[in-house]
Amino acid sequence: MAGARKGIVAAGSVHTARAALSALEAGGNAFDAAVAAFFAACVAEPVLASPGGGGFLLTWSGGGDPLVYDFFTQTPLKSSPEPVDFFPVHADFGTTTQEFHLGLASCAVPGAIRGICDVWRDRCRMPLKELVEPAYTLAREGIVVEDFLPVLLDVVSQIYLASPEARKVFSSKTHPCKVLQKGERLANPEMALFLETLASEGEDFFYRGEVASEIVKSCQEKGGHLTMEDFARYEAHKRQALQVSYRGASIWTNPPPSLGGTLIALALKLMATSSLPREEFGSLAHLEILARTMQLTGRVKRESAGGAPDDLESAESLLDTELLTSYRAILADHDVCTTGTTHISIIDARGNVAALNLSNGSGSGIMVPGCGFMLNNMLGEEDLNPAGFHRWKPDTRIASMMSPTLIFGKNGVLTTGSGGSNRIRSAILQVILNRIDFGMELAQAVESPRIHYENGLLNFEGGFLPTVVQQIEKRFSDVKLWPDINLFFGGAHTVCQRENGDLEGIGDPRRFGVCLSLNLCRN
Repeated sequence: MAGARKGIVAAGSVHTARAALSALEAGGNAFDAAVAAFFAACVAEPVLASPGGGGFLLTWSGGGDPLVYDFFTQTPLKSSPEPVDFFPVHADFGTTTQEFHLGLASCAVPGAIRGICDVWRDRCRMPLKELVEPAYTLAREGIVVEDFLPVLLDVVSQIYLASPEARKVFSSKTHPCKVLQKGERLANPEMALFLETLASEGEDFFYRGEVASEIVKSCQEKGGHLTMEDFARYEAHKRQALQVSYRGASIWTNPPPSLGGTLIALALKLMATSSLPREEFGSLAHLEILARTMQLTGRVKRESAGGAPDDLESAESLLDTELLTSYRAILADHDVCTTGTTHISIIDARGNVAALNLSNGSGSGIMVPGCGFMLNNMLGEEDLNPAGFHRWKPDTRIASMMSPTLIFGKNGVLTTGSGGSNRIRSAILQVILNRIDFGMELAQAVESPRIHYENGLLNFEGGFLPTVVQQIEKRFSDVKLWPDINLFFGGAHTVCQRENGDLEGIGDPRRFGVCLSLNLCRN
């Protein structure tokens, strides 16, 4: 026996995790696994991941500083003249509804394929065709709609039934006016053909060839902003991860122009001054410290965006001035996206780490002809257009709340990230605090109930003592109680390598997460 192949993957779909694991089993590294996981997620998690969207990959290879590949979406070089293809729909989240804007004019320049191909060239061992193969097979043979996918499709059903092309892929075969139902099969032969062609021709097929040409033709005919120059000029960026120290641990996360990583760093700067390690998890002191920290961090977010820094003197006495300065610069120069995402965490036998966050916004309703995937709607999100729609800054990388994160601490190396829009930062923050301040085992750190403070409302996930929650309600004017754990509070799929080399992980149950591991002898 010459050695052993090991690896671990946590993801939002078993199909995504299996694709990553198949790359590790074939002798690939964590980055091969991340590329395979990306393509599989585009098939198995189509509401959250798409070749028409973007994302971030945090990488670490056992030495040096972690590096982030930024392949998020970009605003177009210019706006097209009116009229444009742009219209609202409403998504039903059960307790509330949210308005989204769809159509070709909602589509920003996709970055996912360029970034993933850069990662493949820089970091991977395996041929691209082999990494695409699991996704191709899923698209051709189909997958059973189960776990988180039917929940998501039901919420955004108006988007995924918005056009004949979308209905062809996503409508129920037994209830044609509804999206695919639990237990039905999602097959996508056009996506299979797209993947097969991409694997043989590379990203020029997407950015300079037939895919870009089809998208641009539709934009010219129906009123979208994207041009061939937008596609040809798009580049993925490599950035050193943002580092912050916390109680002896070193945390690395998504740097500017991401917003989420900066907000996590700001919160940790505040928490470092607190007595949290001496408190009991779920106690009144713990929850009040955490809620006040979220409240102050939210105030930084709100008042920086509103241009009222004079009210932040108390925060500036505690927070890193450089972080605040960079945060305000992001808000001044970049539009911000906070919509739905998925996350994948991977560690291989050599200790290589890959943390992949992906998003397609909420989807534009626009399927690329003959390709089987939906374009993003980043220009149709209200967060990106506070002054009104179609007023985005041209040729600018869109900022995001996505925050793939790596932690070096006394318990080894941990990587995590989350979906969940504005709740991304609070989910990751609480996993970090649970691990470092409360010394929790990995599963407990992810599964423990969470809180989230946003715009004056303090949300409590089910699981905290009612007597403690009642005391907190006296200290905050607006509190919402959730009866159980809920997908609202994110999906922090997390893996860890202990100091002895053992691997462990957990898929966040809030979003039907899964964790798969590999431990095979190699002769």
